[in-house]
Amino acid sequence: MQKFTSRLWLLSAMSLIAACSGSPSMPEPEVILVAGATGKTGSQIVRQLQDQNYKVRALVRDATRAADRLGPDVELVVGDVTDPATVAPAMAGVSRVISAIGATAKEGPGSPEFIDYAGNNNLVDAAVSAGVKQFVVISSMGVTHEKHPLNRIMGNVLIWKMKNEDYLRNSGLPYTIIRPGGLHDKPGGEQLIVFEQADIIKVVGISRADVAAVCIAAIQYPEATGKTFEVFTVKQPADANWQEMFAALE
Repeated sequence: MQKFTSRLWLLSAMSLIAACSGSPSMPEPEVILVAGATGKTGSQIVRQLQDQNYKVRALVRDATRAADRLGPDVELVVGDVTDPATVAPAMAGVSRVISAIGATAKEGPGSPEFIDYAGNNNLVDAAVSAGVKQFVVISSMGVTHEKHPLNRIMGNVLIWKMKNEDYLRNSGLPYTIIRPGGLHDKPGGEQLIVFEQADIIKVVGISRADVAAVCIAAIQYPEATGKTFEVFTVKQPADANWQEMFAALE
């Protein structure tokens, strides 16, 4: 009887301790801020992040339009990348940033100078102040070629993208710069993704879904940090060993 009483007392004491201390808390999921979230590539990024159970925050200019496009499960923060005062609050608690913003006009407030350059620079500055762990930006293949036809057609878009790349590299932030070529809307995951670093002008393409997959892989593998590379697909079976692919980059 005495042994039974002692054992019962011990079990009661252990239950009391467990109740007081509570169960071990699970770590909070990382918050990933997506800028340009309602665009064709940005919405792909949001969708794939959700599929992988990330906590997604979208920086948007129009919350109603964004909610219709992205659904109810995305945290929306209203802001404009051209206004630093509205960008800074969006960074609170953010672990990593993926920027898929892009110019919508050749000239004026929606031009590459104000969006691809100044807008991304504002995001970089806010990320530095917030202590963000990594900044991933979608740039473009061909940025090192000043005479590229796109510069004549679209307000020196590649020149401004290159200037932003330099700004990001000099910011001190851990970064990944992704330069896709020939974006299209075909399904992803159907062709072999290729990384290069020569920025050779060539006729290649890649689906926005595949670019989104590269962006998300970049926040998952430390080997992607500090890397700048072009990306496209070729007509071969899909087979992405992300760790090896990032590690092979200079």
